[in-house]
Amino acid sequence: MKEPSSQKCVMIIAGETSGDAHGAHLVRAMKKKDPSLFFCGIGGDALRAAGVNTLVDAKELSVVGITEVFAKLPKVLDAVSIIKKNLRRLSPELIILIDFPDFNLHIASIAKKQGVPVLYYVSPQIWAWRSGRISKIKRLVDHMAVILPFEKDYYTRHNIPATFVGNPLLDSYSPIEKESDKVANPTPVIGMLPGSRVSEIKRNLPYMLASASILQQRFKNMKFLLSVAPSISKEWVESFANPYKKTCRIEIVSGDILEIFAKSTMVIAVSGTVTLETAMHGIPLVIIYRISPVSYMLGRALVNVDHIGLVNIVANERVVPELIQEAATPGNIARTVGDMLNSPLELKRIKEKLSFVKSMMGEPGASEKTADIGLSLLKSNASTPR
Repeated sequence: MKEPSSQKCVMIIAGETSGDAHGAHLVRAMKKKDPSLFFCGIGGDALRAAGVNTLVDAKELSVVGITEVFAKLPKVLDAVSIIKKNLRRLSPELIILIDFPDFNLHIASIAKKQGVPVLYYVSPQIWAWRSGRISKIKRLVDHMAVILPFEKDYYTRHNIPATFVGNPLLDSYSPIEKESDKVANPTPVIGMLPGSRVSEIKRNLPYMLASASILQQRFKNMKFLLSVAPSISKEWVESFANPYKKTCRIEIVSGDILEIFAKSTMVIAVSGTVTLETAMHGIPLVIIYRISPVSYMLGRALVNVDHIGLVNIVANERVVPELIQEAATPGNIARTVGDMLNSPLELKRIKEKLSFVKSMMGEPGASEKTADIGLSLLKSNASTPR
């Protein structure tokens, strides 16, 4: 139910862990500039902590892959119904959509019919695949707040208002002191980042763990740190890891990924936002990605970029290895990590390239800049009859 009439209602939708975190920073920035704002929508723990009334928990919707979405279709349809109902009931002055394109573009079409301005924060990767969605975005979105340096030009070429606000990861970035820098001959520590969605963890974590078993035989003193995202049950991840603990030195780390960055010599990461976060901290990594065979075949037909990892896409070159689908076998992962560890010159080259990638991500302040765009749209909407 809408709060007192003196408050202006803003709906915000973030369907994934990274979007939940970015959205929380944005909500706080907007509330600081205008305390009268009331936020509701779809999100997780971070948005709730920022004071958002979550009508649907993002955990119910998060999924990866074209075919995998069918398993969650009933919950997706329920969520659409809830948002549609509350768009009518609350008449928000603005809707903010964060990534999560298949769901959010559908919601944008509903909002547009009701005359609600649409701010899209964190662009769908239409420059990478399914580029035909650009016409839908042009029709439905009032402003794109983009976080990758080349995206502004992409939208400008299509006459869509866009602002490069910098990458929100920089807003919470602080340099970490690497533990390996304090030791003359450090024990190699491999961070394993299997993702924040149940479906991608199921697909990728078993291959990471099997590669750890191979690496442990090659590097007897090696240690592994397995990350558990805030949205994922630690006990569930432990059920994958426990069989390997008999032969591998595996420690499970919940929540704070900075602990993994501080201790890791290298990282094995599922493709996603976390690869950019790893790059920011200058840690060499191997990107892996496995989805269902059908999703992969359909995706390949629609992809129009040379790389899948954001680190490589931003750099526009293969800075770090990518092992995709059938290439992401335990043997290939272990061999790639081991060869990199045994090549100081290659590790030095990668670290230099990662520093370049970080420099391309803009300046801190993405939340503040996006908040200003949102407030500007609110102001314009207030002066326009609906």
